Amino acid sequence: MSIMLQDVSKTFGNFIALDRVNLEVPDGELLALLGPSGSGKTTLLRIIAGLEVADSGTVLHGSEDITEYSARDRKVGFVFQHYALFRHMTVAENIGYGLRVRGAPKAKIRERVDELLNLIRLEGLQTRYPGQLSGGQRQRVALARALAAQPRVLLLDEPFGALDAKVRQELRQWLRRLHEEIHVTSIFVTHDQEEAFEVADRVVVMNNGRIEQVGKPDEIYNHPATPFVYQFLGNVNRFHGHIREGRLRLGDTELHLPEQRGLKDADVVAYVRPHEIKVRAQSGGSSVIAAIIKHVNAAGPLVRLELERTDDGSRMTVELTKEESSQISLQPGCQIFVELKNVRVFSEDHPV
Repeated sequence: MSIMLQDVSKTFGNFIALDRVNLEVPDGELLALLGPSGSGKTTLLRIIAGLEVADSGTVLHGSEDITEYSARDRKVGFVFQHYALFRHMTVAENIGYGLRVRGAPKAKIRERVDELLNLIRLEGLQTRYPGQLSGGQRQRVALARALAAQPRVLLLDEPFGALDAKVRQELRQWLRRLHEEIHVTSIFVTHDQEEAFEVADRVVVMNNGRIEQVGKPDEIYNHPATPFVYQFLGNVNRFHGHIREGRLRLGDTELHLPEQRGLKDADVVAYVRPHEIKVRAQSGGSSVIAAIIKHVNAAGPLVRLELERTDDGSRMTVELTKEESSQISLQPGCQIFVELKNVRVFSEDHPV
């Protein structure tokens, strides 16, 4: 095991930034800390780096307790969102800065800088200054500088947050390929679901200083463990109802959910993603919901419908492919019937 956090807590005044967090990061893994602002992900990263001191808890690297170690003694590389490059230094000088501070021989520094320039695909730009580089190039230099001293762990705090969408996309793919080459244990912070799922081996979803769920990207998306995870990972429809012995009643509709027998005679909230709702022109029995089309948005690869249920007047959003939408008349004011797929149910009193 590369990094292990045990019951780590941190407060700032009356604000609880981290609340008894436990996490294990295997050696060589690329892990994403994902969550909204204020969820505790950056504080957790800074505690791993030694830039913040936890109020309680333990930080281990392998079997070594590094809780009281300084940032320098932890042998971590840190990449910030806003590059933090020295403007008066060339690319080569920026990359080699940490090695010079440690008193490495000049020949060793040149060798390492050349190696990293090749790794980040910026050969030939060693004499340029940060102001002569694009944002994406500056961030790659910042990453090379963090790697120069061969850290045991690489930490990245919103590394692509200051870049435009196209450059972010390119750098995400580049970071994934880079990690496959160097295999250094890496942890990066992001609030971008797409970024976390595209780059990371595993994702940690955080909320209010706690970990909501840890898993591979497909596990997190397909099997959210809590209502918060469902709602944070994109659009979702919520349906209030009652479940008893695997039968879910939503207004005039009843669904058979045998996998939810663990919830016995309880008020619940059912969660369904917009693309997991099927639309019909005719009723198919008691398991469908009748609704009126209120708005149709056909721009883009998907057709988005805003519907109003006829039984309780609540709204829902549906996403259809172009092919699916061509098989039924979708005009505002028309009545249609929807079938809910992949329904996940939580009790009404489950924390959101």
